[in-house]
Amino acid sequence: MDKQNSEAKGQSAGSDETGFNSIQLPAGIRSRYVNNNNDLQMHILEAGYEGKGSRPCVLLLHGFPEIAYSWRKIMPLLSEAGYYVVAPAQRGYGRTTGWDPDYDGDIGPFRLLNVARDALALVFALGYKSVSAVIGHDFGSPVAAVCSLIRPDVFRSVALMSAPYAGMPQYPFDTADKEMDQAQAPNKELPVTMDEALASLPKPRKHYQHYYSTREANNDMLNAPQGLHNFMRAYLHGKSGDWKQNKPFALKEASAEMLSKLPTYYIMDLDKGMAETTAEYMPTQAEIDACQWLSDEELKVYVDEYAITGFQGGLNW
Repeated sequence: MDKQNSEAKGQSAGSDETGFNSIQLPAGIRSRYVNNNNDLQMHILEAGYEGKGSRPCVLLLHGFPEIAYSWRKIMPLLSEAGYYVVAPAQRGYGRTTGWDPDYDGDIGPFRLLNVARDALALVFALGYKSVSAVIGHDFGSPVAAVCSLIRPDVFRSVALMSAPYAGMPQYPFDTADKEMDQAQAPNKELPVTMDEALASLPKPRKHYQHYYSTREANNDMLNAPQGLHNFMRAYLHGKSGDWKQNKPFALKEASAEMLSKLPTYYIMDLDKGMAETTAEYMPTQAEIDACQWLSDEELKVYVDEYAITGFQGGLNW
């Protein structure tokens, strides 16, 4: 993080001298820093900025393990359609600074409502009172959904990619009598949790989000035995349509047995980390050469950014 902060230090809001590798950016996209007035110096990519004041705005929110650069192929198309397009590196990611990278640090700022506030504050900092759409992918999807729920006057429409939204978290309901029942019958067996059920399978498993909450997850991925470049190549390949074993199907129920049918990048072997898990998804050189959506040069942008920040910021979500 020291390197990350030193690179951003001294860059005034509105500067396009971010040090971001702009060689891979399509024409018409620029990189700069903006103070979002919610404790972040946000790294953003933007397109259609020449007519910013007269163009409706579209906000793009990336997922994990991604950065603003993930939107590079979408941004020119939206700009050509007449929009001012903004893609920030969200809290915990890329060259955005002002967040705590420590596993034992305060995770309060990473709560969903505050991350949504980051988006709202950025929109206002850019001089817009509303945006035509907020579009979220993966972990950016629930952020976009919450943005549209809490400030529909600002976020006038929403699109969610890859991650459906199940609604705001539910607070425990009608628990008083159940607590009394448990106190009166302390030996009553408690329901088995999903973590326990997965770990009890004939082939013990664990949910990837459970793994992501552990202390070792960041180091496992950042210092993967196969190297960070190959780890990210295998991770992204395994989740893509290029991996031939990806054959989506509807889950009949939310049971451990049914979840165990998912690929191991979601329901992992109990004794493996993500680096070891995704090594089996590593594409051949021929597959890498044929990959049209992520060249090695483009992948290097992700690798260089995560080599600076690590994964902990994203994991803190």
